[in-house]
Parts: sequence; C-alpha cells; structure tokens
Amino acid sequence: MTRTRALLRACHPGPSAAVTTLTALLATGAGLGLARGALVTAAVATGQLSIGWSNDLIDSARDRQAGRVDKPVAGKEVSEALVRRATTVALAACVLLSLACGLASGLVHLVLGVGSGWAYNLVLKRTVWSAVPYVVAFGSLPAVVTLALAEPELPGPWTILAGALLGVGAHLLNALPDLADDVATGVHGLPQRLGAGRVRVLAPLVLLAGSAAALLGPGDAGASATAAVFAVTVVLALVAMTTRGRLPFLAAIGIALVDVLSLVVTT
Repeated sequence: MTRTRALLRACHPGPSAAVTTLTALLATGAGLGLARGALVTAAVATGQLSIGWSNDLIDSARDRQAGRVDKPVAGKEVSEALVRRATTVALAACVLLSLACGLASGLVHLVLGVGSGWAYNLVLKRTVWSAVPYVVAFGSLPAVVTLALAEPELPGPWTILAGALLGVGAHLLNALPDLADDVATGVHGLPQRLGAGRVRVLAPLVLLAGSAAALLGPGDAGASATAAVFAVTVVLALVAMTTRGRLPFLAAIGIALVDVLSLVVTT
C-alpha cells in the first residue's frame, strides 16, 4: 500500500487530475455523450500519467543531489524500475485510447498534447522556452475534444487562445511555490528566470487575458452576465497583484477557475 501511494504521488496527481477534470468538463460542454466523453477523458488521463511519471524519473538524479527526498523516486519510496514500467503502460494505453477517439483527435492529443509534455520534461523545462509546451498542450486540448465528435470540428479561435493563455498561467502558478527548490536543482525555466515577484504579477495578468479571450472573444461583450463575470476576474487580478500572503495565489486560482468554466461554455 505504501508503494502504491508513492507511485501515485510520483505521477504529479494535482496537475494530472486538474487536466483530466478540465477534459471531462470540456467533453460535457461539447456534447460528446457519456461513452465518448469517458474515452477522451481516459486518453488524456493516461497521457498525463505518462508525463507525470516520466518527470519524476528524468529529474530523480538531480533531485537527489539537491536533497529533494520528498520526491517519491528521488527518496527511493518507489523504485525507478516500477515507475518506468508504469510509464510505459500508461503511454501505450494513451496511444490506443487516443486513436480510438478518431485519427484527427488522437494525433492532436499525442503530438501536441502528450508530445509537448514529454518535450517539457526532457528539454524545455530548464530553458526560457518552458512555457511553450503549456501553450501548445492547453491550446490544443479543446480541439482534442471537438475533433472526437461524431462530426469532427475545430473549436473557435478564441477558445484555442483562451486555452493557450490558461496554460501559461497554469505554468507560472504551478512553479511559484517551488521556485527556490527548482533553481537549486538546476531548473532555469521561464518562471525561475522571472523570479517570484514578477511571476506573482504576470500570472494573474495572463489568466485575465485568457478570461478576456474566452468571455469577450466570441462577440458577446454586450451581454450583462459576460460583463459581470469579466468584472469579477478584473477584481481578482487586482487582488492578486496588490495583496500579500496566500491571497494573491488564491485570487489567481479563482481567475483560472473562471477561465476553465468559460472554456467549457465556449467549446
């Protein structure tokens, strides 16, 4: 049981669950139906598992050098061999499930979604281009869903833009709590180069831009409900940029949730 818990922790359960939940919501919003929606969600879930486990494997030696024994693989709570086998199984399942969603949906997911995640783990995580995989993966996620419809179609351009901006915001927010540890382990991606001060300001602004794309882009800016929701995100952005403690982070998370719900409605 202890080894199983460690294996689950090694897959980065928070981000993996968040992306999987977003996929399920997008599938529901697009009207995929229960069976088709579950298939697309399962494809994305297995892809996320492969990305999370490979991340811990690739970083294990660096994490040990930096004393990051809180990481399951680096702390030897679970063997590298077991995580490697789990990664292989998850990736194989992801390929089969993705292609079962249709060739177009499957290729978009495997190349732009999962491929971006692996590119981040292998190379881009430690470079100034670390946000690019998030732009590509989150921007293409609505297309993974809509291309799996009985009559495949591409999502609207504003939806793709909103997803891409949400991805950048997610990258910045996800990195924020661990910036010092990342630098200590040799990770010098975009958030680490910007520093905590700039990230705290930039993350809510990027997420606010995502809200604008999702809410105002389709041309419904005159609708009172749309204007009210966007006004809430503006207030949250101001809170995130002018307060201290945990409140800025929570406010930015609030904007991200609005972005997610807006994506679901507009997909």
